Amino acid sequence: MTNTTTSTATAAPAPTPMLSLAGLSASYDGVRILDRIDLQLAAGETLALLGRNGAGKTTLISALLNLEPTVGGRVAIKGHDVSGWPTHRIARLGVALVPQGRGVFPSLTVEESLRMATLWNKSRARGWDLARVYDTFPRLAERRRSSSGALSGGERQLLAIARALLTQADFIILDEPSEGLAPLAIEDVIIGSVGRLAREGLTMIVAEQNVAMALRLATRAVVLAHGRIVFDGAPAALLADKDLQREHLGL
Repeated sequence: MTNTTTSTATAAPAPTPMLSLAGLSASYDGVRILDRIDLQLAAGETLALLGRNGAGKTTLISALLNLEPTVGGRVAIKGHDVSGWPTHRIARLGVALVPQGRGVFPSLTVEESLRMATLWNKSRARGWDLARVYDTFPRLAERRRSSSGALSGGERQLLAIARALLTQADFIILDEPSEGLAPLAIEDVIIGSVGRLAREGLTMIVAEQNVAMALRLATRAVVLAHGRIVFDGAPAALLADKDLQREHLGL
């Protein structure tokens, strides 16, 4: 008689998503801007968030950070249901926003701005300090004593990104990072510096009007139209879908 032993391998649990949105809805003055958005983002992904003006990109960012009230749905970050949390508490989880327009303080020097950022979230250790920032962004080291108001648009964008990193964030959201930048600055700051952070595994959402630039950075693309997701997939698939580009991105 032959004894047979059957072994069943236990599947490893699926990793917790960095971000999970379930049925997220938001309205302004009674007008529905986001309509039941379902979205998951894995750690290490760079998501290009695309759509025409008014499609809901900035509203989605504001809703997931609770900068604007939602009317329904659930937001989870790193497995924590943060629906209704105050924004500063969400940020403590390691989330940082690089806002549209940069949001730098023009009267502060570059180094003063960066030192202020190091005071936030000291309980998290992600390895970002002034030395690493200056090594990663040499232009900021050169301009460390300059006032932030005297910086070029590209330099201000670098400063805003560096400030986010110094909060020890591992999930960064960039809202229209290429806005107002010259082509050379886009290539250097966005494609160069942000692209390097993406390759190093930083989780990012890049909300952009510059579709071609965003797709060069992204591992995945989402297109919003009328507050709903009309595409979620690989950048190459979006580039191949000319009808969708024409209808929802105006390309």
